Amino acid sequence: QVQLMESGGGLVQPGGSLRLSCTASGFTRNIYTIGWFRQAPGKEREGVSCLSLADGNRYYADSVKGRFTMSGDNAPNTVYLQMNSLEPEDTAVYYCAAAWNWRKTDWSLPHLYDFWGQGTQVTVSA
Repeated sequence: QVQLMESGGGLVQPGGSLRLSCTASGFTRNIYTIGWFRQAPGKEREGVSCLSLADGNRYYADSVKGRFTMSGDNAPNTVYLQMNSLEPEDTAVYYCAAAWNWRKTDWSLPHLYDFWGQGTQVTVSA
């Protein structure tokens, strides 16, 4: 089992920045994919970014490219999501997720992931 815990959410004005953190514990050696998702009220859970430990690449949703950056020198144990130029449309609960496998075509789909954190609220509002 793997346990994930997110932190760093909060209220920020449009154009502002936040950095989310995800800490993994437990049996992390077999994690191949670690990702960030978000879910706004009334909407489906959306893949935001992921780090593939299989190919070393980072992947981003089109809606956040150029604004969000995923990093983690100690991945998968600790990863970050730096969010810049935040917009009201970025308001959501953000979740960290981990998978014991990797499929490039499915990185943004929740069903790929085996473990989930509890989520952290990000609110972008003036």
